[in-house]
Amino acid sequence: MNREEFESFVQTARFNGKPLNDQMEETHISWISFTKKYVFKIKKPVKLSFLDFSTLGKRKRFCEKELMLNQRFSKIYLDVLPVIMGEKGWCLGKEEGDIVDYAVQMKRMASSKRMDKMLQENKVGKGSMQALAEEVAFFHKKAEVIKTPFDRNKAKALFNDIGDTGDFIQKELGQEQKEFIHRSMNWSNEFLEGHAQRFQDRIERGFKRDLHGDLHAGNIFLYQQPVLFDCIEFNDEFRQIDLLYEIAFLCMELEAKGHQEFSDQFLSTYCKKISCLETDEDTDLYLYFKCLRANVRAKVRSLSIKESSGGDKNDHLKAINIYLSLMGEYMRQIEG
Repeated sequence: MNREEFESFVQTARFNGKPLNDQMEETHISWISFTKKYVFKIKKPVKLSFLDFSTLGKRKRFCEKELMLNQRFSKIYLDVLPVIMGEKGWCLGKEEGDIVDYAVQMKRMASSKRMDKMLQENKVGKGSMQALAEEVAFFHKKAEVIKTPFDRNKAKALFNDIGDTGDFIQKELGQEQKEFIHRSMNWSNEFLEGHAQRFQDRIERGFKRDLHGDLHAGNIFLYQQPVLFDCIEFNDEFRQIDLLYEIAFLCMELEAKGHQEFSDQFLSTYCKKISCLETDEDTDLYLYFKCLRANVRAKVRSLSIKESSGGDKNDHLKAINIYLSLMGEYMRQIEG
């Protein structure tokens, strides 16, 4: 399915004999359509360095994998449905016609309950953070333990990928920020060398598991019982990670938005359920993981600017400055 076909699908498709509404959303890798009760997510036919949705068969397989993985912790994932072009036009489900694509069917949730929006509106309380930490810990306790060994070269490459943005950072934010990026890369290399054994020890102790992989406020609904959704299905390595790396993303983002108290509360509540900070060195690893998460977000924002202009560009630049500042703060905390 291409974009033109998706727009036609949104405008004319039927599900259970009833039309979809014409609301749609788009990400870099998906198109999303809605009814009053359901959400339908269709993967774009793209091939990138970290994912491959280029064929119908692959998109079907990853839709099925997305359903299976997210059903581990969420009841909103319901089915995988064929997208059909038949004599009567576009439809979803088992009807006669050509299968053009596949869609993951989900229960529609109230957008006002999405955590990132609630944070913007100052509607998140301590009770919600406690419930969220307990929900995440409950899922993490059941998650499959992964024993693949620590690969320091891959770890170095992941952090140092931000080096590709150096010229852009210099142009937009100045020479000092470019120099900081290169200092951070050297610092990361030394940290990984010095703590490689502890990274491996944690794997042997069962702290590396098959988790969510993209646990941030935009992938959480804060109902009385929080709902997690949209885990990474397209690359196992992004999802099979240390528990601390998983929660570091959410806590770093809370700190980036000025909610240090929520970050501290989440970590404290989580650690009461899962004792994953066994040593002082583990605390340094947690800070490193937050630094890495800020690093990755700065890189993503830099790439996003290429598709932005005006106010959007300014928002991205502001966010990059915040992430780089957080990286520096985490480095200072580790260095003591």
